[in-house]
Amino acid sequence: MTLIKSISGIRGTIGGKTADNLTPIDAVKFASAYGAFIKARNHHKKDIKVVIGRDARISGKMISSLVANTLVGLGIDVVDLGLSTTPTVEVAVPMENADGGIILTASHNPKQWNALKLLNEKGEFLNGTEGEKILELAENEDFEFAEVDDLGNYSKDSSYLQKHIQAVLDLELVDVEAIKKAKFKVVVDGVNSTGGIFIPALLKHLGVECVELYCTPNGQFPHNPEPLKEHLTDVSELVVKEKADFGIVVDPDVDRLALICEDGSMFGEEYTLVACADYVLGKLGGGNTVSNLSSSRALRDITEKHGGTYTASAVGEVNVVIKMKETNTVIGGEGNGGIIYPASHYGRDSLVGVALFLSHLATQKMSCKELRDSYPSYFMSKNKIQLTPEINVDKILETMASKYANEDVNTIDGVKIDFAEKWIHLRKSNTEPIIRIYTEAKSQQAADDLAVRFIDEIKKIIA
Repeated sequence: MTLIKSISGIRGTIGGKTADNLTPIDAVKFASAYGAFIKARNHHKKDIKVVIGRDARISGKMISSLVANTLVGLGIDVVDLGLSTTPTVEVAVPMENADGGIILTASHNPKQWNALKLLNEKGEFLNGTEGEKILELAENEDFEFAEVDDLGNYSKDSSYLQKHIQAVLDLELVDVEAIKKAKFKVVVDGVNSTGGIFIPALLKHLGVECVELYCTPNGQFPHNPEPLKEHLTDVSELVVKEKADFGIVVDPDVDRLALICEDGSMFGEEYTLVACADYVLGKLGGGNTVSNLSSSRALRDITEKHGGTYTASAVGEVNVVIKMKETNTVIGGEGNGGIIYPASHYGRDSLVGVALFLSHLATQKMSCKELRDSYPSYFMSKNKIQLTPEINVDKILETMASKYANEDVNTIDGVKIDFAEKWIHLRKSNTEPIIRIYTEAKSQQAADDLAVRFIDEIKKIIA
């Protein structure tokens, strides 16, 4: 079964039977539920507006058309940004004074997947209660469509590439002059999605020479689109060949940012947030940070170095944002390369991440590798176990929490076990039928060994 319904939206593979995959009927059903939800919370308004945008995956145009016309059929006005990014749609919702937004993207999932990511009127992901309400509306098919004279209007708007870039350039801590002076040369891997449009356009405004790799937005992903080390050999080789200052890699919807050092080594997607936070905290003279439980301890170390307080949240962008607002955080995000910078907006944004990182590198006057080596050195191992219907995930997690009860155990999201020099986080994915197994230690070997040990223990429980 490859249709995953969660509070953040609906995600599935294209084709197959309804209710088992993301078929046209499922797309219409969930767009209808979202539209009905938005109408109900704005019942006092005559004109309701929703912004939509999509990444470049092959099914995007089909799913986008279905969603747009469903909303129109509900009497909702639709502003379609076309090929866009998740953060661009997030920025556009408040700029348009819209009542919500939908991004058609399955983020880092392979090309056969697509999804509806749902936003509120602030351009932020819906919370758990709101998401549950939409799932309930969809389940009961509790929606009523508009009569012919009350249909919504549909319009296209291609101006948000420039508007989003300008909003990034206008951020107080983005040092445009320092970046231009540094005369950087950067290789960009856009995984043949919309990052191949937006990141080079931003770099051009910042005076950065851009070497493009896989920047044709045709949805034919040349490698697994999740920006992990094992998928990034081509860009690593090109960075070295081009004698570039570093490499930039984004996922298909441009909310995750990974960096490659000038020698082709990984800066580490965990350290994207660490570097950007170091820059922001340094400029502001301190401040609080938040990342999720699966993120590196390095952010905590850097935050405390600047005199701030670090807090961990449950995994999921909406959970990070809630915790950031609670703790008055100046920068936060997720260790998967997701930068959330409240001075811009409360959403993961690779354009903001690129601009802050370039500002940091330009003002530090050191190479990308030197900057990476200046941070506390932790090593992560990211693994997963494929789930089958007969596997009882809750039982596995309960068994692990009980077995390691004498350690520092956190169960707000799966099970995280903190040992003195290392940690492991086990949790059921919200986006794929898998258990995610993240470990971190002072060496790669120790992180890998910890992961292998726990995978073996889980397999014994399953057996």
